[in-house]
Amino acid sequence: MTSARREPAWRALRRSSGLALDLGSARTRVWTRAHTILDAPTVSFGPADDAGVVRPVERGAIVDSDGAARLLTRLLAPRVPRYARPVIVCTTPVLGGAEHRAELAAVLAGLRPRSVLAIDTVRALALAAGADLSRPLLVVDLGAQLTEVALLCDGTVSAARRVEHGTGDLPTLTARRLADRVTEAVTGLVREDPRPEFVDALARGPLLGGGGALRPELVHRLARQLNTSVRPVPRPHTAAVRGAAAALDSARRHPVLATPVGPAGPA
Repeated sequence: MTSARREPAWRALRRSSGLALDLGSARTRVWTRAHTILDAPTVSFGPADDAGVVRPVERGAIVDSDGAARLLTRLLAPRVPRYARPVIVCTTPVLGGAEHRAELAAVLAGLRPRSVLAIDTVRALALAAGADLSRPLLVVDLGAQLTEVALLCDGTVSAARRVEHGTGDLPTLTARRLADRVTEAVTGLVREDPRPEFVDALARGPLLGGGGALRPELVHRLARQLNTSVRPVPRPHTAAVRGAAAALDSARRHPVLATPVGPAGPA
């Protein structure tokens, strides 16, 4: 009796259900194949004997793996068809490192994903904005608890810095001081490596995403302090997850581009 032929990985990837995930410090956003976006606070609840509220992500890092797993299972499981093996594309901090990506894959393991893929949040913002990636691009992701500044060259991160503050620190940290710190991060990149790519990207103005793009006082201060235009991403609060959804679509159409961030179990 002839055994059943194993389905090629590229074909399985194309047939798999898919989700895009932006696990932020304050908000978690999920894009589904129905082209809907779920937006929920990044909070979970303790086990049955501990009804306390858990905030599993701080400053862009997962600080409570169990809490993060409970949160993501609650949000994602109802959106995954029974017995499905979804492909999940997640945004990750550009300086989060391999450890963060592996932990994210681990907390998603309960959903039995076929594959967990990662995209830097700054790249996701650029994709959502439809930016011209053939030219150097400066991207600022000003989130609730973390700000990242990165230079993209040919669509890949060439250099990056992070600021351990965001809009969630207002008004404890004034808008002026927050803008100062973001400006210092941008100008610090240029001072460290004053290549023409940096100068060109800064002259054209940074792309601004995250909650900071919704605050006119921050946008105006950054433009004035950097002496250039600052271009907020359209619908900045959902831009990262929409960019991850675009990456999911590319991975499904061109599976060779899909690189798992961690083990997702047997296919």
